[in-house]
Amino acid sequence: MNPVFVTGGTGYLGRPFIEELLARGCEVHALDATSFCDAIPAGATIVHLVGTPHPSPAKAAEFLSVDLASTRAATTGATEAGAAHFVYVSVAHPAPMMKAYIAARVAGEALVSATGIPATILRPWYVLGPGHRWPYVLVPFYAILRAIPATRASAARLGLVSHREMISALVRAVATAPTSGVRTVEVPGIRSGDSG
Repeated sequence: MNPVFVTGGTGYLGRPFIEELLARGCEVHALDATSFCDAIPAGATIVHLVGTPHPSPAKAAEFLSVDLASTRAATTGATEAGAAHFVYVSVAHPAPMMKAYIAARVAGEALVSATGIPATILRPWYVLGPGHRWPYVLVPFYAILRAIPATRASAARLGLVSHREMISALVRAVATAPTSGVRTVEVPGIRSGDSG
């Protein structure tokens, strides 16, 4: 397996993801700084996890200054380092809320695609886990939406994923890089373990 370079390695997903990679014997490099181009090993898989914590509509400016700016730096670094694979955590879309967040993540997807590096884009809607539990109150609502034919597809696309499911999806993405192009994994694929 290629060495893995993780941005946002101390975050909500980054820390347990790195622990999982190390347990599997992977060579892992991690930095949180925005100027890291020289630290990326040639031929690495880059996993970009930097983002605004606890996104909300009030943080629209941060989605540009943190999320999109860090993705721009990571894609530039990936190109300069000759990365073999780029893994990007985006967000499920379209969606009825969080338009600024979705716009920044869609722009990030375009940056990743423009590198020409084989890429995997994961699109969770909300990752349940430590400190991120309030959406559990929505579980019965999701069950109702999945039972109605007209809303079934939207409920699946905008479904909730667990922290464990997301870490597993990241590990699978690293282990099964596409040979070319961009592979996109939506919520059902994240939950089922299907990397697409």
